[in-house]
Amino acid sequence: MKILNNPLVLGALLLIGWLISQAFFTVHETEKALRVRFGKIIEAEYEPGLHYRASILDNVYRFDKRILTTDVAPERLLTKESKNVIVDFFVKWRIVDARAFYTTMQGRESAADQRLTRLGLAEVLAAIRKRTIREVVSSARSTLMDEIKEGLASEAEPFGIEIIDVRIKQIELPEDVRDSVYQRMEKDRAKIASEFRSEGDEEAKKIRATADRIRVETLAAAYAEAESTRGAGDAESAKTYAEAYEQDPDFYSLHRSLSAYRSAFSGSSDVMLLNPESEFFRYFNSPTATPSAK
Repeated sequence: MKILNNPLVLGALLLIGWLISQAFFTVHETEKALRVRFGKIIEAEYEPGLHYRASILDNVYRFDKRILTTDVAPERLLTKESKNVIVDFFVKWRIVDARAFYTTMQGRESAADQRLTRLGLAEVLAAIRKRTIREVVSSARSTLMDEIKEGLASEAEPFGIEIIDVRIKQIELPEDVRDSVYQRMEKDRAKIASEFRSEGDEEAKKIRATADRIRVETLAAAYAEAESTRGAGDAESAKTYAEAYEQDPDFYSLHRSLSAYRSAFSGSSDVMLLNPESEFFRYFNSPTATPSAK
């Protein structure tokens, strides 16, 4: 215990402990690590766990191998017809090659963010410049984002970076062009609506004409059928009357005369000018009268 009270011995023990601690380093599951000596990469493939460092002159660099995000500030870009749009997007990426990342980015994520921002803006500008404002605003964004992602992935590959995704959060029109674009779109929609209304009116006229034709045809067919039925009924009635007349002509004559009296005296006029000896009054003159021979 007295030895530990000696400052020289205590300092030596602390130095030995520090050297031992510097001889080992830990790599976590979420990290990639490489060992560098005087700027030269000695080892770059480390599994998660505890590892030995042969020399205290070696430096260990660790990089996050999880998916990282570069959020690009909204930028004003030109479309195919030289109109401005404001595009806001972000890039999802991760480090897949620690050696290439250290060599090209000096192992700094901030340098990677700056490089991806510049490359991403260049790819977005190239994609936007090939499209009109209408195509940028109204077309499917998935096609646009896939095109940007493909171009950015090839640019970032030499840096040991894998592009996971590129997402456009918002595409806005500047105030100076927004109103004119909306007015043009409103006119286009009004034109389309007018065409739909015209087509609807034409279709309605066709439907009404068809309905009227069917109505006329149905009424004509019903009238023809009614007349045919009425004719058949009249024929049957005449046949019945004829048969009845043949069975008892006197009774049939009396029946018809009574029907004639009923029709004649049911009117509002109370004056009739007739010869009393006429055939019409034969049953008034004699209840048993028989029709006169002609």
